[in-house]
Amino acid sequence: MFKSVTTVMTFALDPGASARWWGEFLGVPVTTDVSDTGSVYAWVEIAGVEVGFHPADDARNRRGGSPVVYWGVDDVDHARERLLAAGCTHHRGPLTIAPGRRIAQLRDPFGTVIGIEGP
Repeated sequence: MFKSVTTVMTFALDPGASARWWGEFLGVPVTTDVSDTGSVYAWVEIAGVEVGFHPADDARNRRGGSPVVYWGVDDVDHARERLLAAGCTHHRGPLTIAPGRRIAQLRDPFGTVIGIEGP
């Protein structure tokens, strides 16, 4: 029935700015869709998964109501340092949750909590 995750949508106060930051950080293009009402949905694609940024509002999903997206990385400490240098801030961790499996959470420059997971 379920095959794979195709899209992870997060909610942002400025979806276009959030997507542009991630596109630049990941070195991937940003795609933007503007509705006839002027709202913006923007996304990047990485490893076949669309990471989308939708306008945050109380009707659809308040800020912070989104699940945390965890990115698989080769080295949690290295990825964390790179994200901090690029403008993210510490949220929690790094934590060892199982032998050889570590996680950390950071906030991107727009306040969205993201996770990294790896050794």
